[in-house]
Amino acid sequence: MPELPEVETIASDLRPLIVGRTIASVDLRFPSIVRHPEPEVFARDLPGQRVLALDRRGKYMLLRLGGYGDPSGRFAATSPQSGEASVGFAATSPLHGEASLVLVVHLGMTGQLLHKLPEDPYRPHTHVVLGLDNGTQLRYSDPRRFGRLLLGSEAELVAARKLPRLGPEPIDPEFTPRELLRRLSGRRAPLKLLLLDQSILAGVGNIYADEACYRARIRPDRPAGRLSRDRVKRLHAALRESLLMGIANRGSSIDDYVDLYGAKGTQQEELQVYGRGGQPCLSCGRPLTLVRLGGRATVFCRSCQR
Repeated sequence: MPELPEVETIASDLRPLIVGRTIASVDLRFPSIVRHPEPEVFARDLPGQRVLALDRRGKYMLLRLGGYGDPSGRFAATSPQSGEASVGFAATSPLHGEASLVLVVHLGMTGQLLHKLPEDPYRPHTHVVLGLDNGTQLRYSDPRRFGRLLLGSEAELVAARKLPRLGPEPIDPEFTPRELLRRLSGRRAPLKLLLLDQSILAGVGNIYADEACYRARIRPDRPAGRLSRDRVKRLHAALRESLLMGIANRGSSIDDYVDLYGAKGTQQEELQVYGRGGQPCLSCGRPLTLVRLGGRATVFCRSCQR
């Protein structure tokens, strides 16, 4: 589940705690959670790496590294040059520092990243423990194991198809209604399916797609390419509003999501349609409709959304 607001919350909290720190040790308790490179290479190359920056791209966290933890010399501490593979995934802001080695964390559906002291009790399903040079730990747990950790250069990870091509960030000030219209134009698929397509927009998932469609008063099953400019403009504003509110409320704790310290967010208390199928619409009072689009549960109001 963690979507853009949840991942942004964790990344923002983690940034001041880890940037400048060196990864001292790696304990792989469930090695297959590492999807690239081989787990033994991951465990060999990561210790000794210093975290130069932490970025978020869609639902991914990118820890940009530089240090002596690569005896093979594959990852020189030089800035990656412009290239299609790297640019396809990179954030809209320039790369930080001069690191070409990146530790990527994707939380999947139930992944949790926690900052702990060594004496703190372990949660069930703790699969990876990274020891930092100040004695603290980053622990990754994931009951359903749909998340993943990756290590390599961005170009290498994209070329190996471990990182996807991502669309623009919907909360980026440079992302305009005109760009959203261009990306939806000519598409026959239902609007919600395109909002969930990470190559169209990065970071939007089931929760915030439903909420944005409701705020924009647009049915999520409408063919995306038939939306008028006015509707797309409303959708653009609704996406930004929904996601920024989610960040301000530290995410939606629907199932397993907790922040870096194990605390729940509060955005679930503000949700207007997600998970409320059959309940009264908060605007008109009529029962909300629950359907499945592309196998995903989708809730909307037949009266308020057109």
